[in-house]
Amino acid sequence: MGIMDFIKGELIDVIEWLDDSDGQRIVYRFPDQDHEIKMGAQLTVRESQAAVFVNEGQVADVYGPGRYKLTTENMPVLTTLKSWKYGFESPFKAEVYFVNTRQFTDQKWGTVNPIMTRDAEFGMVRLRAFGIYSFKVTEPAVFLKEIFGTQGEFDTESITGHLRRSLVSGLTDMLGEDKTPVLDLAANYDELSAKAIEKLQPRFTSLGLKLMTFYVENISLPEEVEKTLDKRTSMGVLGDMGQYARYQTAEAIRDAAQNEGGGMAGAGVGLGAGAAMGRMMSEAFNEPNIPTVTCPKCHESVPGGAKFCPACGQSMAPPKKKCVHCGAEIGESAKFCPECGKKQDLACAKCGNALKPGAKFCPECGTPVE
Repeated sequence: MGIMDFIKGELIDVIEWLDDSDGQRIVYRFPDQDHEIKMGAQLTVRESQAAVFVNEGQVADVYGPGRYKLTTENMPVLTTLKSWKYGFESPFKAEVYFVNTRQFTDQKWGTVNPIMTRDAEFGMVRLRAFGIYSFKVTEPAVFLKEIFGTQGEFDTESITGHLRRSLVSGLTDMLGEDKTPVLDLAANYDELSAKAIEKLQPRFTSLGLKLMTFYVENISLPEEVEKTLDKRTSMGVLGDMGQYARYQTAEAIRDAAQNEGGGMAGAGVGLGAGAAMGRMMSEAFNEPNIPTVTCPKCHESVPGGAKFCPACGQSMAPPKKKCVHCGAEIGESAKFCPECGKKQDLACAKCGNALKPGAKFCPECGTPVE
């Protein structure tokens, strides 16, 4: 091999990255150990990639998807850093980092420790939550400066721990400010997710990232609180707790009375059980005292609140007042009839004496009432 072949072998003329990982690699450093990049080399940047040139630790040019021939014209920053003048072309040494700009999905987050929050109904409660999120690199240069550094490779596992803690911290603060009742959280997962993205996005932007999606899959209460809620639900299903308590007592008395191993003591239990059973049955079947009213037509006792008499069918609604002039039904306190507009104070046309509704003659002068 001649000297020229050796020199050519030391120069890099094709720069590209074919990601052969499991799709979780974020940054890949192009291998250029003991090699220099030839001016005029071909740079291929595929979709969902960005190429970043770093010169002596300083970020220089950044390239998006496309194919480039490296010259001083399309490497303005690196040309300035290298002080190339008048289009001088020569091999150069620079680090090339390929950044995967696709969306990294199905990243899991969850609370390691419970979130303390204040609820209007339950007071202080501890919540646990988990879900998934996705992100992508939107500013490769910022990401390299803030997170990556000078490592050879960088994958999602290297940063998800930091992102997860940032997400949980922001979510804790958001839940404290949101004040959504604990029992309403399950109905507001979508709203909480949207609020979380809005609140957490600035934290990702400062790292050159973008939070694409954030999903709350579950928010759970401590086990003892869930048991209490289950008991409350059971009480609601049972309905009348007094009836249920009497039923439970009757069941216990029956079991005690059926206990055969007790001699006289067992007999005493049986007698006591019988007496208690009688009291329980009396309490269970005696209806509570319900106030009654008398039917104005047949004078039978009618339960309070009934609309009609069960004996004669008479309406139990209080009789309405009638207009003393036209007979239309009016309110008890009405002073004027809404139908004829006349005043409800009736007086004798001759002597002016006050008359009662329905009077046909004046009790003072005997004048017929018109």
